[in-house]
Amino acid sequence: MKDNALIVNSLTKKYHDFVLDGVSFSVPLGTIVGLIGENGAGKSTTINAILGLIKKDSGTISIMGKQNQEIDNAVRNQIGVVFDGSNFPEGLSPKKLNNVFKNIYSTWDENGYFTLLKKLTLPAEKKVKEFSKGMKMKLSIAVALSHQSKLLILDEATSGLDPVARDDILDMFLDFVQDESNSILVSSHITSDLEKVADYIVFIHNGKVVFSKSKDELRYKYGIIKCGAAQFEAIDKPDIITYRKQDYEWQVLVNDKDSAKKKYPKAVIDPATIDEIMLLYVKGETK
Repeated sequence: MKDNALIVNSLTKKYHDFVLDGVSFSVPLGTIVGLIGENGAGKSTTINAILGLIKKDSGTISIMGKQNQEIDNAVRNQIGVVFDGSNFPEGLSPKKLNNVFKNIYSTWDENGYFTLLKKLTLPAEKKVKEFSKGMKMKLSIAVALSHQSKLLILDEATSGLDPVARDDILDMFLDFVQDESNSILVSSHITSDLEKVADYIVFIHNGKVVFSKSKDELRYKYGIIKCGAAQFEAIDKPDIITYRKQDYEWQVLVNDKDSAKKKYPKAVIDPATIDEIMLLYVKGETK
């Protein structure tokens, strides 16, 4: 397994109207990797291929040191999965679900499960169909954490949660990876959550990986030059990753804001959020 819980290499899946094209990235042990991209970019296709829910056309996937064909129940027991939406029988309560999961997972931790239900203020006797969307999401996370998972794969895991509950869940994720043998891959539209907890960001656009970088590099090195037409024309082409014209202002994405400040002292250069970086890559142009 060496230093990675998950390695995706040249993953390709072709549909008649979409191609997941040579996607490659890794999830190092003890880290949280955020998977971002607009709707239809290929995030869910990537996750489904990793989990074996769809058949890939080519490429390799290694989970906990095992290649696709070697992934057995022992490995599957170590993967906690949360999708955007409940996959539990609606007529059962969390208490009754405990009996179901005891028979599914040889590693099921009953005491840990009920402790998490209390921590997340989830009623053990209430039927799942009476839960709100946020409560169902919290239940999914409680289940994912209760069978000695080493790798969590989460699709929009904070969707539908209020800010307080989201903050609690993010703290749980950070606690989980304090054990450096644990790792998380999480896709999310809420990039502010990823800015709080992710170590790395993988950005998929039109079925391809645009970048896979550390969050700190994106947040602390990247910047946006905001300027008029004359200043824009004076910017050297190699310094521009992408640019966008907004009314009378030009927004230019650069990968080293400190260097840009020295080179263009009269320009306004702001730090870039992950949202802004993604938006400029998707809607911007190259010079």
